[in-house]
Amino acid sequence: MELVQQNIHMDRIGKEGSVQITLEDDVNLPEMKPDISSLCMEKGNVVVEEVRPGTDAVMVRGRLVFDILYHTQEDGGRLDCLDGKLLFEEKIRLDGLTAGDNVTVCGKIDDISVAVINSRKLSVQSVVTLSATVEEIYDETLPVGVSGEEGEDPQYRLVPMEFTQVCLCRKDVMRVKEELGLPQNYPNIGQILWKNVEFGEMNFRLGEEKITATGELRVFVLYEGEGENTSPQIYEEPVPISAEIACYGCREGEALDVRYGMGQWELTIKADEDGEQRLFALEATVELKLCVYEDKRMDVLTDIYGIKREISGSRKSVQLEKLLRSVTGKTKVTEHVKLGAGDQILQLVHSDGQVSLSSVSPAQEGIVLRGMLGIKVLYVTGDDEKPYGCLKTGIPFEYTMEIPGMTENAQTGPVQTELEQLSVTMLDGEELDVKGVICFSTTAMERVEAQVLGEISQMPLDAEKLASLPGMAVYVVKQGDDLWTIGKKYYVPVESIMDLNDLDQQELKPGQKLLVVKGGV
Repeated sequence: MELVQQNIHMDRIGKEGSVQITLEDDVNLPEMKPDISSLCMEKGNVVVEEVRPGTDAVMVRGRLVFDILYHTQEDGGRLDCLDGKLLFEEKIRLDGLTAGDNVTVCGKIDDISVAVINSRKLSVQSVVTLSATVEEIYDETLPVGVSGEEGEDPQYRLVPMEFTQVCLCRKDVMRVKEELGLPQNYPNIGQILWKNVEFGEMNFRLGEEKITATGELRVFVLYEGEGENTSPQIYEEPVPISAEIACYGCREGEALDVRYGMGQWELTIKADEDGEQRLFALEATVELKLCVYEDKRMDVLTDIYGIKREISGSRKSVQLEKLLRSVTGKTKVTEHVKLGAGDQILQLVHSDGQVSLSSVSPAQEGIVLRGMLGIKVLYVTGDDEKPYGCLKTGIPFEYTMEIPGMTENAQTGPVQTELEQLSVTMLDGEELDVKGVICFSTTAMERVEAQVLGEISQMPLDAEKLASLPGMAVYVVKQGDDLWTIGKKYYVPVESIMDLNDLDQQELKPGQKLLVVKGGV
């Protein structure tokens, strides 16, 4: 006689670890670049190129890619740019890790700074945090029946259990390739001074065996015109995204959780059909983590006994999860920001922001999110030698995301954060009004722990024990009794007790009298 088992697919974060590293180097300007007068703006991005899991640690190799916008020493302080990279190879300790584990590593820039050593050399320093996680898909086995020889007639208790299982959990990539043409009144492109690609609104919908993704990427370019028209030009354009991702076995109506982020992207100059430099060629990847969850209800074995043989079972504890809900939320961030003494704004050129979470803590029926909205604003000044300036500031935020039904046994997955809207306007030449809308999304799962049947064994009935039981008895129900425990005590099927006592339901009341016949005869 054996238990019939049903595998339930679950996911979990098995191991986590992080390390903070400092990258620094002196960078020389290429010969064709003009001398530096002053710095304007800088940014960086961490690219993870190789992840090598080993015993108790993972080796990570990658690069910090940086861009620098600076004023030259030429008359009028025209702008120029410099890009480069700082390489790194680092070990992150993860106790219990093996070479076969699937490790995900992401990098985050905590700080980046650039200083002028001389007109031909810069010092670049950055503090980077590398975070590694091992996400596991595993099977929890639940007993749902018994198979064995005929005539053994085991009695088993089935208890309904509700939980959520993983239908799909995988990584995927969306690729965006687009050519963007300049409007007719724009001059040809000489060189790109500054560029940025960020997410607009993104939507994901689960259909029959597919996920439909729609949204946009926002492209910003500051470029120098070709020929004599070298004054900086501003180009902005939204690039629509639309894709279908095959997800075999998934069905509409199941719960979908998507984490997305910007992968590598490149924006280059391309000639149009007439051979003129009037196109921007965009190639970008959107990295996805897709999870599809299905709510299940299953009758699970929790106990067993025999009528003709002694059948017993040991119990085991199982850990399952129940999806409470997928939740989204938004919060507004507003701030008046003043420039430093002596600085003056004539015109705003571009602004962008980046959301960073510093903590996620539980609250009553929800979670509290705290973090910082980092803002960079590029603007035109009134200084002929330094015609462009950059304002950098951070705006703290705190937002309580409500999750109805959340208890102490519930936990949330990673929180997706995106800056949906950013508006920066001038109040006067020295003060700006900053308004932003930050979007959050996550899933909340409740832990479900249950005792189920683990193993069963059988042997001949104990003749002395069976002989000690009365052939017929009137049993008086006590507090906490049920038909199962009474049947198990007297080796009687539950159905026999119900038939003999004309019961149409299994609920019993203390003091109720039941006629019980040993062996169910």
